Amino acid sequence: MVATDNQNSFLNRISIRRNQVVTMEGNHDPEIEDLEHFQKHVADRFHDLLSPPDDYPSEPFLSIAWIRNLLDVFLCCEAEFKAVVLMGRDPTQITKPPLDRLVPEFLDRVVKALDICNAVSNGVESVRHFQKLAEIAVLALEQRPIGDGQVRRAKKALSSLVTAMAIEDKEGQTNKMTERTWSFGRRTGVSGSNKDRAAGHFRVLSWGMSKGWSAAKQIQAMSTNMVAPRGNETSSLVQPVYIMSTIMLFVMWILVTVVPCQERTGLMTHFPLPRNLVWAQSLIGLQDKIAEEWKKKEKKCAAGLMEEMQKMEKLGQSLIEFADSFQFPVKAGKLEEVAAQVAELAEICRRMEEGLVPLQQQIRELFHRAVRSRMEVLEVLDQGGKATPPMM
Repeated sequence: MVATDNQNSFLNRISIRRNQVVTMEGNHDPEIEDLEHFQKHVADRFHDLLSPPDDYPSEPFLSIAWIRNLLDVFLCCEAEFKAVVLMGRDPTQITKPPLDRLVPEFLDRVVKALDICNAVSNGVESVRHFQKLAEIAVLALEQRPIGDGQVRRAKKALSSLVTAMAIEDKEGQTNKMTERTWSFGRRTGVSGSNKDRAAGHFRVLSWGMSKGWSAAKQIQAMSTNMVAPRGNETSSLVQPVYIMSTIMLFVMWILVTVVPCQERTGLMTHFPLPRNLVWAQSLIGLQDKIAEEWKKKEKKCAAGLMEEMQKMEKLGQSLIEFADSFQFPVKAGKLEEVAAQVAELAEICRRMEEGLVPLQQQIRELFHRAVRSRMEVLEVLDQGGKATPPMM
């Protein structure tokens, strides 16, 4: 709530000031103040993701709730970025060097981010498939008394779950495993098949990922030509363009690491961040923390760093071991241990049930926001080009 209030105050202040009649030529102090406020808000928001305040309920790191907070941060930063760069501004200001080169590069990153949004949405749909398999196992193992039939049913679902996670990680066969179509559009009528009911079915308004598409290569391409501002550029519009490019790259990178995503082999674990700038410190801290988790993930061949998925995989493997050695009647001590694991798996499924659809909606919102923002910037570039006198 505090972050939202700060954002509204910041956006209102820019709107009011830029709609006023300018009485003093060459007075750039308000512009510098806007840049400083924007950088401070970026620093504060990412600091809260890295080290949540004591008086604010914190979410487990890389959990669904934490990822949703990350996307909220991105959307807030994106709104303020547009206010700083576009609101009430002379279009010719962003068509002059070096912005005439940096802004088109930024827009190219936006297009790449749209691809990643599609791929990540496919990955979230895969996680929903994992959830359905885990729920089958939970229902079977909650039965009392527990017998051979329930254990066989649970083992079949859990084996499918663990295998699906391994395939998602090693081969990126998202479409093959969940057999659904995804777009950023409206739901339509679906057939009665269990597959469609479990995974969801959306009318295709966007594009699917080609067979050779690689999330790792897309992130690498987004990081190309990103150079921190120097000298006078740090107090010009070059700075917010660079900051927003960095945030977009950073958030897309996190999304690729936390959910199953097509072809992550060779995904970079670090990209250059300016250590001398205050707004980048929390991003560096988060990058180091996630990179360490990613290295562990590559050794374990986990499907992604999402906290719920990692716990689900661990519990699934443990319950498969129980099923392999099952003998009736189960000893009381072992039954209590299994019951605790089943309860934990049920809680993970509940969190997924509550969080995955809202997460998909946020990704959809991010997608559409990015499309609209790109169009707005292109319109300003077009206006600036028309207002600029031709070179003699």
